[in-house]
Amino acid sequence: MADLRVLLIGNGGREHALAWKLSQSPRVDRIFAIPGNGGTATCPKTINVSIAAEDFAELVDFSKSNGINLVVPGPEAPLVDGVEGFFRRAGIPCFGPSQEAARLEGSKTYSKDFMRRYCIPTATYENFSNYDDAMRYVDAIDYDVVIKATGIAAGKGVILPQTKEEAKDALRQIMVDKAFGSAGDEVVIEELLLGDELSVLTFCDGYTIKSLPLAQDHKRIFDGDKGPNTGGMGCYAPTNIATKELMERIDVEILKPTISGMRRERQPFRGVLFTGLMITSTGPKVLEYNVRFGDPETQTILPLLSADTDLADIMVACAEGYLDDCHIKVEDKFSATVVLAAGGYPGSYAKGTPMTVRSPPVGSTVFHAGTQLENGQLRTCGGRVIAINSVGNTLEEAVNACYSALASDVIEFNGMFFRKDIAHKAFRQTAQEALTYAQAGVDIAAGNDFVEKIRKAVASTKRPGADAEIGGFGGEIDLSQCGYPDAPVLVGAIDGVGTKLMIAQSMKRHDTVGIDLVAMNVNDLIVQGATPLMFLDYYGCSKLDLSSASSFVEGVAEGCRQAGCALVGGETAEMPGMYQGEDYDAAGCAVGAVVASARLPRKDVMIPGDVLLGLASHGVHSNGFSLVRRIVQRAGLEYTSEAPWDKSKTVGESLLTPTRIYVKSLLSVLDQIKGLAHITGGGLVENVPRMLPDSLAAEIEFGSWDMPPVFPWLKASGAVAPAEMCRTFNVGIGMVIAVEADKADAVARALGTTETVYRIGRLTTRQNGDQGCVVQNLQAWV
Repeated sequence: MADLRVLLIGNGGREHALAWKLSQSPRVDRIFAIPGNGGTATCPKTINVSIAAEDFAELVDFSKSNGINLVVPGPEAPLVDGVEGFFRRAGIPCFGPSQEAARLEGSKTYSKDFMRRYCIPTATYENFSNYDDAMRYVDAIDYDVVIKATGIAAGKGVILPQTKEEAKDALRQIMVDKAFGSAGDEVVIEELLLGDELSVLTFCDGYTIKSLPLAQDHKRIFDGDKGPNTGGMGCYAPTNIATKELMERIDVEILKPTISGMRRERQPFRGVLFTGLMITSTGPKVLEYNVRFGDPETQTILPLLSADTDLADIMVACAEGYLDDCHIKVEDKFSATVVLAAGGYPGSYAKGTPMTVRSPPVGSTVFHAGTQLENGQLRTCGGRVIAINSVGNTLEEAVNACYSALASDVIEFNGMFFRKDIAHKAFRQTAQEALTYAQAGVDIAAGNDFVEKIRKAVASTKRPGADAEIGGFGGEIDLSQCGYPDAPVLVGAIDGVGTKLMIAQSMKRHDTVGIDLVAMNVNDLIVQGATPLMFLDYYGCSKLDLSSASSFVEGVAEGCRQAGCALVGGETAEMPGMYQGEDYDAAGCAVGAVVASARLPRKDVMIPGDVLLGLASHGVHSNGFSLVRRIVQRAGLEYTSEAPWDKSKTVGESLLTPTRIYVKSLLSVLDQIKGLAHITGGGLVENVPRMLPDSLAAEIEFGSWDMPPVFPWLKASGAVAPAEMCRTFNVGIGMVIAVEADKADAVARALGTTETVYRIGRLTTRQNGDQGCVVQNLQAWV
């Protein structure tokens, strides 16, 4: 039975989509669009009404005169200005939050502080109302930022500067020149987050939440996400990274704390909450809240609702507090929307251009935005003019249907422009071959098999003081059992730099790989409790180049100084025919000592519940470079190109960041810890078990540390599986420490003066079939 008369405020594509879906409800008798557009003018059950949407008193009078019993504000401005209160006082249900709750969108300062109060993951930020203070802050920080005008700026008050000078210029535009009016009286300067940007629409009645599928908007005007930001040039849903696990994490970590936090603020949120998300390497983080439906997300998601899902019922339930009794069914299909803009948008553009819109094919729908109907002639009246939406069994089918409809002249007007790559990120990700270390020419499993095959030959060399075992981080010999009473245990380690040398040769920079050579060896000594004492290097080449060789050795010397050991000798070998041109190879051997009682790991005292601490890496360090080089090549980058993950450096400069040497930091706490694992080839999953007894396993919580941005870039650009990333790279943790739970905080504090320390996991009892190291929550790395 039709019992609802709806007042719909707004004139965009979002409002046409809302009218289209509401008109399908058997409960809806009439929809009055204030002021509406050319699409709502011909939508079933819908009448456009010329009333000023800003005059709330007149809207209330109109509603009383026309029997309105549900108000649906489309844009944010009426909600931020308090329209809900006008209708609440008049006794008319309004689908939207109160003016106080609408501050989640109306004030970025309020929303960021709200997230901080309720521990909702978001970017690091500071608020500023003083221009000089904001400028000083930009000078003081060393990370990329986003600058946001705190008030409403029609979706344009967000600037992504590439340099500090651009950041300062943005502050001048917003705070001094008032480019966004009073919205720029205060700004938020926040850390630039990297990852996939998604959005989720969530119905809420103040207690219950029900979310729709994750969507991905396309903000930039041109293909390939180039050019200035717009209100949105297209959208698709659901996204290919919208796993059940990710949605559960968004619910638990973001949406539920947001809604419960609003109740604690005594301003329960009712309506639809739009949450803009960045899916970072450490999980989802909030970019922004909107307190209304998004555009073009609404045009994309509403067509996915099943025919028996009544939007009017849901809106009334949100307004009156019984959303838990509503059923929302989403079809198991895909939806895509392509927005058509006027020529020149988002700059100046023509208005009043005549248009022709024909009936689209079955499965496609046209949603009007900047259009108006004048004397039977449809004309443009906005920048984003109109959109085509299609639903299909696959995303490719939906996108193709949109472009096929456009190719058949469903929509025509002079100067129209649209992006031709909607959903390109989804197609790129699915089309990429997932790279592995083995495909890059390095087989970790084959290396492990080789160790097993030579184990017998190695064991045959056993002598007093040396067990002749392999598989640890370094080799040991107890001098007290070799005829030297009361002598310490000598520990030796030998390693090379690997194919990272090829990048050094390409960049003609050789000092950093010298540090790497020392680091790879001395870090392997410290994990056995040994203090590094001396180092020897080997340098093999076709023909000795004094400049590169001396630079390399200078790097070795710097690494020795960092480790506190002496460079006592080495070997340089010229072998024409073995190496080509300027190629060279290098290896090193470090020797250290430890008293027998201080040897690590102390496997006999390790127990379930021991804490695992992680020391931050400086980046890729010196393992996995065969795969790194292949990914860089696939991405079409040169080593002299700007690094996509660090715009202050070239690809080569960033990748040549040397391996962190942890020796001096760890020496002071060796007597308080039970074991160490240097995270090199094999990553976390191969190296952590090397310090554990067979009875125990390591349980590491992915996302418990901050990951250098190079790793998310490698994963995305190489389509590398999360498990492969953790098996090939250090993914941000260069050293893992096993420590008694009661001592973990003290050890972390002691190390925190020189290292970045994270609590990353714990030891557990190993069950039959368990792996030695399990990285939990890897599915969140999407």
